[in-house]
Amino acid sequence: MTEQTCPSPQTATLRHDWTREEAEALLALPFPELIFRAQLAHRQFFDPTKVQISTLLSIKSGGCPEDCAYCPQSAHHDKRMEAEKLMPLERVIADAKRSKEAGAGRFCMGAAWRAPKDRDLDAVCRMVEEVKALGLETCLTVGMLTPSQSARLKEAGLDYYNHNLDTSEDFYGKIITTRTYQERLDTLANVRDAGIKICCGGIIGMGEDTQDRAGLLTTLANLPTHPESVPINLLVKVEGTPLADEDTVDPITFARVIATARIMMPASHVRLAAGRENMSESTHALCFLAGANSIFWGEKLLTTPNPAQNRDTELLAMLGMSPTMQTSATA
Repeated sequence: MTEQTCPSPQTATLRHDWTREEAEALLALPFPELIFRAQLAHRQFFDPTKVQISTLLSIKSGGCPEDCAYCPQSAHHDKRMEAEKLMPLERVIADAKRSKEAGAGRFCMGAAWRAPKDRDLDAVCRMVEEVKALGLETCLTVGMLTPSQSARLKEAGLDYYNHNLDTSEDFYGKIITTRTYQERLDTLANVRDAGIKICCGGIIGMGEDTQDRAGLLTTLANLPTHPESVPINLLVKVEGTPLADEDTVDPITFARVIATARIMMPASHVRLAAGRENMSESTHALCFLAGANSIFWGEKLLTTPNPAQNRDTELLAMLGMSPTMQTSATA
């Protein structure tokens, strides 16, 4: 490792010209040095004692035509969820109200579609409008979007759109074959051009190597604007999916990815997302030290378990941290 391959820790800047070699060098730093650099970057843009809180609701589960190897909602797998209809508006609003009362600042809605039909979008836009009227930020993930669909969602008041890249372009074909990497990038461009903020990250533990993790982070950091939210998911191994027997990623390796994401995208919220149900208090604390500053509250993330809210409340109190509805970085 040389000074040329590992960037200086002195000042966190919003770069869009990262190389994979630089990302690999960061991931390989001695752990104390990596955490130190991540802390420097974090404190330039955020209060390190604050954690942004979101909640996530599946408004339409099961029957997805995609073949994502990690997802129990895929219709391609031996064990799969039965397709459900779109959730009624009243149930969505009731859930959003409970989320706000519990302290969430952002309400995220997800539907298991490859791409929504325009008639589907009518109902979804109404949900966005009604949730927005409650004083919550809105986030949505419903698959691929066209420019006109993105514009409709912006008009409805959508704040964020989630569309993860999942992994590096090189490894992507081993996880998903029904949608190309470029199609994911195209949706991100459509959403960004419509003026909607982006929530985009990936999943760790699907059998990828360090080079793939570096490739994912480099692609994210070199987007025209950094995603405002970067969810880093730890694979939740679900019986009946092709990745059910993958090896578990150790906490130090996972924290390295969090820290590198923080350094490369210092003004973004780095979200500790799926996989928290099986993380110890110590692993959570390590990830917060590495630069994570956003979590989901609620007992389920779409279809997989998530820690109960009281557990998170107790954890944050133990660490002297507190939830915040603030969603933008402070320089």
